[in-house]
Amino acid sequence: MTSAGIISPDGPKQWEEPEKILIVRLGSMGDIIHTLPAVCALRRTFPSAQIGWVVEERWVELLCAPSCARSGPRSPMRPLVDRLHLVNTKAWRKSWTSAETWHQLAVAISHLRGSRYPIAIDFQGAVRSALIARYSGARIIYGAAQARENVASMFCTRQVLTQGAHVVEQNLSLAEAVAHRKVDFCPVEFPRDIAAERKCQEQLRQWGIGDFVLLNPGAGWGAKQWPAERYGEVARGLAEYGITSLVNLGPGEDTIAKVVEAAAGGAARLVSCPITELIALTRRARLFIGGDTGPLHLAAALQVPVVAIFGPTNPQRNGPYGTRSIVLRSPWSETSHARRVEPDLGLLQITSREVLHAARELLGISHG
Repeated sequence: MTSAGIISPDGPKQWEEPEKILIVRLGSMGDIIHTLPAVCALRRTFPSAQIGWVVEERWVELLCAPSCARSGPRSPMRPLVDRLHLVNTKAWRKSWTSAETWHQLAVAISHLRGSRYPIAIDFQGAVRSALIARYSGARIIYGAAQARENVASMFCTRQVLTQGAHVVEQNLSLAEAVAHRKVDFCPVEFPRDIAAERKCQEQLRQWGIGDFVLLNPGAGWGAKQWPAERYGEVARGLAEYGITSLVNLGPGEDTIAKVVEAAAGGAARLVSCPITELIALTRRARLFIGGDTGPLHLAAALQVPVVAIFGPTNPQRNGPYGTRSIVLRSPWSETSHARRVEPDLGLLQITSREVLHAARELLGISHG
């Protein structure tokens, strides 16, 4: 029995250190980042084990640089896992009746089963991730006893009573169950792509930017969206202290970009880049400001100080982890994961002045 606690209908057999471990965490960006400390702990506990990871194609750059092979000896470009198994479940769900979808699914399952993983860990707790773990052919499947989708736990042979308020701690509980020992949080190592690092450094040099703050106005859904014009106001306020603001924009955020740019009055520079370049850019930031999104969790994992602007999601579970941070959340906000279009009313109570005050505190700027 580990500190996480294990429920197993037939009890654990004689335990041996695993030679291979399969990680199942398909997406999204923030969820993958929250899983990385647990996988880092497994890597440190079992340094010679081969670790595979099933992940959606669009998030692969969090684990492997674009120019690096998806399997083989680890390197700074793929520092954590030995083999990546790419899936595209989002596209498959849209065309599940097509022959091409079923062909791709059959090939993916064949590759998984051919790798002969004895152990799989479902860090996602969804039916589709649990099915992938089951179809991998792994004899032992670990997952949370209280999975995100209740049915998912039925596919696990080892149901773990996870502990901790934060999802990073809950994931570490799963790692402890596999390791049969206490594991500690360790900093995450992201892929280093030489071309992306050089491009980022050269771009900053061309812009004449040294120190900068990275702002991320986008959000997964409307209820988490702090008003875009307030990010512009924060950028304008930081400029008064001689600090440059770079505004990270994701796909489809052109409208947000225009609002931020207008409110900033020339005090912010907009940037849009793929994940590998975003990692390189975030490494160089003095501070990150944004809501509960993947880029915020990337900054926290890179140990960049964070001003986190939270609304309906619970920062005790999803807040920045492992870095200096100030979390702003109104008591008017009620915890909910409903994907509403309208901004959370509590979120609207947080002013740009409050965010700027928190930023100055983390930057060590006098409030005088």
